[in-house]
Amino acid sequence: MTITELLAKLGIADDKQAEATKIFKEFLDGEYVPKSRFNEVNAEKKNLESTVADRDKQLKELKNAEGDIEAFKQQIAKLQADNKVAAAKSAEEIKNLRLSTAIQLAIGDTAQDAELVASLVDTSKLILGDDGKVTGLNEQIKALKETKGFLFKTEEETKPKYNPIKGHGNPKVNPFAKESFNLTQQAELIKSNPAEAKVLAAQAGVEVNF
Repeated sequence: MTITELLAKLGIADDKQAEATKIFKEFLDGEYVPKSRFNEVNAEKKNLESTVADRDKQLKELKNAEGDIEAFKQQIAKLQADNKVAAAKSAEEIKNLRLSTAIQLAIGDTAQDAELVASLVDTSKLILGDDGKVTGLNEQIKALKETKGFLFKTEEETKPKYNPIKGHGNPKVNPFAKESFNLTQQAELIKSNPAEAKVLAAQAGVEVNF
């Protein structure tokens, strides 16, 4: 899905698309958008719209305010305090959503029960950088695989099986391989079968993150 298609699906007005595109590009690194990232961006869009609406309402109240200067100052101080609390709450919600998205992507389809494995990750020990990267997550997933291996699928279970009728599994041509490198086929495979894409990328010696 392209950014233009995503903007249309979200119903963002034309005069807001430039700002929305800037926000989306902080999280999107390709033409296709995984569902977890779509949910994350959609949540940020709703938070942004809510914040703008709140500010507009407050400005309108201030313009219509009557009374002495002292009362006016008190009203401004209250609005500033309320905004600070709302901003902190919004930032925490977005942080938790980003961490949740990162955990889901890190686990992928390797777990027997993705929700159960995700609940075992100690988010208090994760560090979310300004660039969106999460430090400490891979180490926790690796530790869980070593100490609670029964929660994860075996290599045989995660290996895609070839089905010539459906066209899934290891195709004759690996779009990640040097001799048959094809970005369009890579994108289509990542969208339709992320697990298979990871396997083929690994076979070609290429590291992919999505």
